[in-house]
Amino acid sequence: MSWYLPKTTQVTPESAGWGFAGLRIVRDGHEASTGPDEMVVVPLSGSCVVDCPLGKAELTGRANPFAGVTDCAYVPCDTPFTIAGAGRFALATARARRQHPFRHITAGQVRVEQRGAGVCARQVNNFGTPDVLTADRLIACEVLTPAGNWSSYPPHKHDEERPGESVLEEIYYFEVADGPAGPGLGFLKGAEVLAEVRTGDVVLIPYGFHGPAMAVPGYDMYYLNVMAGPGKREWLIRDDPAHAWIREQWERR
Repeated sequence: MSWYLPKTTQVTPESAGWGFAGLRIVRDGHEASTGPDEMVVVPLSGSCVVDCPLGKAELTGRANPFAGVTDCAYVPCDTPFTIAGAGRFALATARARRQHPFRHITAGQVRVEQRGAGVCARQVNNFGTPDVLTADRLIACEVLTPAGNWSSYPPHKHDEERPGESVLEEIYYFEVADGPAGPGLGFLKGAEVLAEVRTGDVVLIPYGFHGPAMAVPGYDMYYLNVMAGPGKREWLIRDDPAHAWIREQWERR
């Protein structure tokens, strides 16, 4: 398995070497079927209309990931669909066992969370988490990390603590703001990789403690998280015991 995938536009369970989570980045119009995957269409830039036999949604979108919270659309598995519009759109996917209703998640329905404190402060837009979206396996959110700050911190994991527990596969898709002289950069510490990341890069997290994601000074950083696994649809998270104490510091501020 390759964990760091620069300028990747498609990840499937087969290409990743795992079982459930996927991602595709498309531009402008797109027509396909979800097949065995459920999907959320997330405008990265621009707007579009998502249409399928089960529903239709006009997504207002946004100019770029740093411009604000976007609306998005959930399309169930085994459903033909079209995306008509101008822009770049992330298709977050997960292998599904059953269909759930098509849904337009408006920007006002997205649960915006301010997480951490100080240099670990960041914004999490929860559009595809279990408390916001009814789905079969897919969990998705996006994180905006201000320049110079750390997110995905303290280091944590989404896999088993005891044999037989659930595992969540995780995809990070990055966009980094440009600076006066050109594109910005950031870093992500994975279980087996420390990757320099730029706009369009993908990092796969199949298991183990990972984080932080680091926005270097001068460059705001965005990432889209896509997660899925075989067990109950819940956001399993366990901090690295060596660094879990940092959360207590945030609570005292």
